[in-house]
Amino acid sequence: MTRSLVTLALIAMTGLAALLIAGRSMATDASHGAVLAQRWCTSCHVVSDTGQKTAQQGPPGFHAIAQQSPDQLRNFLSHPHGSMPDLSLSRAEIDDLIAYIETFR
Repeated sequence: MTRSLVTLALIAMTGLAALLIAGRSMATDASHGAVLAQRWCTSCHVVSDTGQKTAQQGPPGFHAIAQQSPDQLRNFLSHPHGSMPDLSLSRAEIDDLIAYIETFR
């Protein structure tokens, strides 16, 4: 192999390794989403698998919310409206919360 091919191969392998590491750190964490749900959502929503589908106050439980697509959930959580408080969640927290909500499908 020529020196330029070896250099190109090293650059490609370094880039691939960086992408793999970044992808691993960006993985969603449903267990962290469960913690967030307990902290922010339980006062209005049913957020556990207790068999109860809706809260006494009327907002949908996570079983019903889980029927929305991840994109719909992400958009809603990024820009809450209606009686939802502005939770100011980070992108990672939103992704973790969505990962938890998706466990109800």
